[in-house]
Amino acid sequence: MTPEAFNTFFSICIGFALAGALANGYQAATQRSAGFGLLQDGVAPRTFAAVPFLVFAAPFIIMRNTLRGMRLESRRVEFVAMATVIAGFWSMMSGTFFLMTLRATGVLG
Repeated sequence: MTPEAFNTFFSICIGFALAGALANGYQAATQRSAGFGLLQDGVAPRTFAAVPFLVFAAPFIIMRNTLRGMRLESRRVEFVAMATVIAGFWSMMSGTFFLMTLRATGVLG
């Protein structure tokens, strides 16, 4: 495995782990699942605060909704594959940003 491939794989893993931790932390704090419905409150400070949260929690929410929809609604395999690719790419981007932030602050070498 090349160093670039390993770095990409590590970014995807970190992104999914961060997304899962945020979504589960939200659920533990509020006793309801995180979702994109947080943006439907109109123009309010709570809505603006939800945007950065959803940017990093989105891969988990996408995969949770996709797997739930596959089970309950019998969604087609193509839709599930497309959602998985989107969530994976989103996870890679958020994981890369998180790792770059850790490197910039000196936490990682």
